[in-house]
Amino acid sequence: MPSLLKVLILAIVQGLAELLPVSSSAHVVVAEKLLGLNPSSPEMTLVLVMLHTGTMFSVIVYFWAQWKHAYFTTSHALKRFAVRAFWATLLTGAVGYPIIEVIERTAFKGHTKGEIEMLFSRLDLVAPALLAAGLLILISGLRERSASARSTAGSRPDYERSIVLAGENVTFAQAGWMGAIQGLCLPFRGFSRSGATISVGLLTGASRQRSERFSFALAVILTPAAIAREALRMVKASHASPAGAQHLSLHAGLTAALLGMLFSFLAGLAALRWLSSWLENGRWYWFGIYCLLAGCVVFYLHHLGF
Repeated sequence: MPSLLKVLILAIVQGLAELLPVSSSAHVVVAEKLLGLNPSSPEMTLVLVMLHTGTMFSVIVYFWAQWKHAYFTTSHALKRFAVRAFWATLLTGAVGYPIIEVIERTAFKGHTKGEIEMLFSRLDLVAPALLAAGLLILISGLRERSASARSTAGSRPDYERSIVLAGENVTFAQAGWMGAIQGLCLPFRGFSRSGATISVGLLTGASRQRSERFSFALAVILTPAAIAREALRMVKASHASPAGAQHLSLHAGLTAALLGMLFSFLAGLAALRWLSSWLENGRWYWFGIYCLLAGCVVFYLHHLGF
């Protein structure tokens, strides 16, 4: 298991990057490599499970009041949200898991069993995913900023109407597109889930508030499944490891992992405040610029041999 200091560093990186549209997985993979850890090893799974749990709770705490107002005030609102969330999550699975199966069957051809997590440490795969996410965020941010400027300058009533509509849910079509792009994020580390889903929401005409709110509602629905997959990997690795070799010292690492969960929770809350502020002030495209620069840095680190 990694040391407590390394876990805390990973927790802060995970908490900040998980909820900003900059791909937490890419940042955590790079941080792990710089700290001398193996991102694809089962030993890191307990830590990742706890860090994901911490950020999931930060999302729930931060958005609960908004979700309660938008989704749970009436039975009709709850039904509309449930239908859209189910549709989006269904498309996430329909898009993401077949791609994972194809990658596992082709990338590990000739091996007994390969898991896509084994590819997550490859910076040559993370870098292009970061660049793709950066382009998507940049395009959606600049387009939304331009549309907002025209609306504000040309028609005050339209602007006021957008504020009223901000309390409504995304449309069925918008939910579908956000769910489908979320599925594309599952197999590719570096392709930011929050960045892709919010960007697609903006590109399909959803308001900033609705895109952000629904994107993170989808994250809370998806995260338990992701945690369960990681936990299953940990259990399989524990059973497969011979006594004395590659033993997973879960008890020894539990304290560090719990502290990591707390720090990722706190960092997640800070990241959400930052994200909401930039999104509301038309600075969304800056995250795209950051992803493009980060992709270049990751390519350089790969060139150096990390």
